Amino acid sequence: MLFLAVFCGFLAEYQLEHKIEKDRAKELAKSFYEELKSDSVNVAAKYQSRIKLETAMRYLMKYFKDSSFTNFSKEFVINFHYGVMFRSPYLFEPRTVVLEQLKNSGSLRYFKSNELQQLIGDISIAIYNINDRQALETSVRAEYINPFVAKHYDYDFDVALGQFEGKTVFDNLNEYEKSDININFQFVNTETMNTSLFANYISFYTISGMRGTRTHFQKYIELNAELLKLLRKEYHLK
Repeated sequence: MLFLAVFCGFLAEYQLEHKIEKDRAKELAKSFYEELKSDSVNVAAKYQSRIKLETAMRYLMKYFKDSSFTNFSKEFVINFHYGVMFRSPYLFEPRTVVLEQLKNSGSLRYFKSNELQQLIGDISIAIYNINDRQALETSVRAEYINPFVAKHYDYDFDVALGQFEGKTVFDNLNEYEKSDININFQFVNTETMNTSLFANYISFYTISGMRGTRTHFQKYIELNAELLKLLRKEYHLK
């Protein structure tokens, strides 16, 4: 009788621990799912912005090699700003609070699916690669692009953009692009401006800095979608 009582107690404790782990896994899965879902929307928008950035940079690569620097078209002004002046619209900063908790606290053990654990490892690598590539882009911009802007950009144009009264300079430029208004644009210190060299800097940034980053964005998008699908299946999430 004593053995039976001890054995039944052991079974009850085991079942309780199993239920606690199962509930914990469901709780973590739901939090992780919401984190991934939010990032799936964010990265999709950033991906489209990067396509716009790459289009602008290709335009500028060609323009700075052989075009006029006395009269600037509205098309040039728009592409110059999207390609050279803006940075934050193209940066993807994934939310990794739950992901880091899973990895660092040992909570990953609650997920019994080998496929799920493998995908979590894969998306961690994808995030690392994106951060690494974006850091490279930032360093190239700081060394080659920003000095040109600081020396030759006429900030009177920014002041004139303020007439659109948007919340940000991005909003103002977007409104300017859609409008029929033309704002005068020019460079300063043009006597020391080396356009062919800057064309080379832009090419270097586009090819060495940017080209691989969108590939890692695409990989993240694919892994994010796989994880969302598997979490829905394993834990009946919506």
